[in-house]
Amino acid sequence: MKKLTARELQLMQVLWKMGKAFVKEIIEDLPEPKLHYNTVSTTIRILEEKGFVDHESFGQAHRYFPLVSKDSYQNTAVGDVLETYFDNSYPKMIAHFAKQEKISPEELEEILRMIKNKES
Repeated sequence: MKKLTARELQLMQVLWKMGKAFVKEIIEDLPEPKLHYNTVSTTIRILEEKGFVDHESFGQAHRYFPLVSKDSYQNTAVGDVLETYFDNSYPKMIAHFAKQEKISPEELEEILRMIKNKES
């Protein structure tokens, strides 16, 4: 799966949240400062070329919708980070965040509980 630029990911986040949207609706959902209509329209067409979105036509207007789910993209993105920075090791990745104090002991215990509950 291709990687998304920051702007592409920002627009995909809106589409994942909304499900389907016209460019105008996407712009309305973006934080300030709002992107220009042409910028959003061009970026959406790039996402369409990359296979991330498709559209349905309503006369001259297009309503866009995601073809790639958020979970699918997240799995790919996390897998890339895991492979690139942590030698495909989840323990190394979690240890990194624990050392950086990005994960508290309580959060680590919560992760363990989630793993144990999954096994049940």
